[in-house]
Amino acid sequence: MLGRLLKEEARRSRHGGGADSEEEGQQRARAVREALQSLGPFYIKVGQILSTRPDFVPPAMIEELGRLHDQVTPVPFRVLEPVLAKEFGARWPRLFREIDTDTPLGAASLAQVYRTVLADGTPAAVKIQRPGLELVMAQDMAVLRRVAGLVRRSAPRFTAVIDLPAMLEVLFDAMKGESDFRKEAAHMRTALGLTEGFKHLTVPLVLLDPTRRVLVQSLAPGTSVHTADPSELTDDERTGIGRDLMNFMFRGFFLNRYFHADPHPGNIFVAPGHPAHLIDWGMVGRVESNVSRSLVLALLNVVANDGTGLAKTWTEMGHPTTWADLAGFRTDMAALVPKATSASLEELNFGVTLTAVLTHATRRGIQSNPVIALLGKAFANLEGSIRHLCPELSITEIFGENLRTIMFGLAQETLSERQAARTALELMIAAPGSLQQGREILRNLADHPCSRPPWSRDSLRPQQATGPRAPLSGVLVLAAAIIWSRRGK
Repeated sequence: MLGRLLKEEARRSRHGGGADSEEEGQQRARAVREALQSLGPFYIKVGQILSTRPDFVPPAMIEELGRLHDQVTPVPFRVLEPVLAKEFGARWPRLFREIDTDTPLGAASLAQVYRTVLADGTPAAVKIQRPGLELVMAQDMAVLRRVAGLVRRSAPRFTAVIDLPAMLEVLFDAMKGESDFRKEAAHMRTALGLTEGFKHLTVPLVLLDPTRRVLVQSLAPGTSVHTADPSELTDDERTGIGRDLMNFMFRGFFLNRYFHADPHPGNIFVAPGHPAHLIDWGMVGRVESNVSRSLVLALLNVVANDGTGLAKTWTEMGHPTTWADLAGFRTDMAALVPKATSASLEELNFGVTLTAVLTHATRRGIQSNPVIALLGKAFANLEGSIRHLCPELSITEIFGENLRTIMFGLAQETLSERQAARTALELMIAAPGSLQQGREILRNLADHPCSRPPWSRDSLRPQQATGPRAPLSGVLVLAAAIIWSRRGK
């Protein structure tokens, strides 16, 4: 059923959306959303990602899929109690002074969360996985892979531009923490370190050693952004939380390459006098270094009003099909970028720009990097959270404020000892005859670790003869010099 659904939506998108009336289109979109929501967490996440892809999902469907949420009727605590007994053994009641089993703090298809007090009196939240979840998730993953395979075989031209299998694998990797709470706990500890230095943002603490199916963490104060009253916070708190959220996400995208992939309003808790708590670290995204750098360059091209540069960067980040219209894509970007650079800060943000470029790329036969879908989902979630809390903030403005930090971090990374060594080795392997030269340089470095570099202009003169190896020698020497200078410190 799901395979037919996706194939039909792809067909409709390619042919202008079919002949549905507005009312029929809304009814069909609602039916799709309800079907996905009833199928469970993986299908909900797929729907949420599809809601960020206007390049092949109709507008009515996007609006409806944007309403997807993972809230289900809670199961009685007695259904989950055996999970506690299996994970902690017979001692589990002694770990908790009390558990509010009547009203869960949250109920989703993956787990339920309860307010509790630990044996030492510490308020906490205990997250318990629903029984049988691992089997259900494995089955769902298998079904979705078969669906992607069906779409690939039945619509090869569509799949050449929209790589559904790759999108699914990115999603499956991001959701590993959902099925193993030990991974989620590791994500939380990493994120806690990354939030150090942020005044208005933090992450709950992991309080007990996590197990595969039970996670005990500190209780986030207040309520979710979704239900919070922004007027209860001071203006400094509202804007401080909004800025720190965006700063944290931007650095996650472009520097740490590690980000919360589901920062919707229900996963951000706020309370007067407290930093915001970013919860639910089961879904984490990772970005390759070359993709994150390309995204920064894409945004800089927008700021510089360089449509041709934006088209080139985006194409290199993805994969043009054999029928790709690269000239047409450059024309699209040349028309888009001036509008973006002249737009007000409220009209232009990263998510809108990302979506517009993605749409044009797909229509011109350029397959975009699959992680873009996850980034788009994260940005859509973040924008919804910020919009509710402090709509006056601009994501573009905050990106500009972060640009210096991002560029400095990228420069440090490029000039790092590890990167210098990697560059030198790649060049040695790539160019004939340079390996021996590199060995000689490194041997000299080993013989003279604390003195000045054991080469001079005269000693380099033989290698600086004209020919294809001359530029390589300079790069190798530069890389070796960086390594030598750091080694001597």
